[in-house]
Amino acid sequence: MSHFSITMPSGESWEPKFVQNINEETCIGCGRCFKVCPRGVLELVGLNDEGERVHISDEDDEDEEYEKKVMTIAHQEMCIGCTACSKICPKKCYTHAPATV
Repeated sequence: MSHFSITMPSGESWEPKFVQNINEETCIGCGRCFKVCPRGVLELVGLNDEGERVHISDEDDEDEEYEKKVMTIAHQEMCIGCTACSKICPKKCYTHAPATV
């Protein structure tokens, strides 16, 4: 199997690495990755006592139906492989992989 790569205008080859997983155990829900993602791939959710995902809205912050906030991959198909999310992540929660062709 070969990996998908792009030839840049400079002639240099670049291999995009697409988001595969976010480690919810180490994620602190800071939102830095969400802010840097240019494609809307990520979504912040809450985890309740049982570890189930709970939707977060601005009104829900006072009720706090969740134990902690974590980032999730909401639209993996929108990822362009720039790895900006993992570069800014203070806890190194991201796993990326190149696309195979």
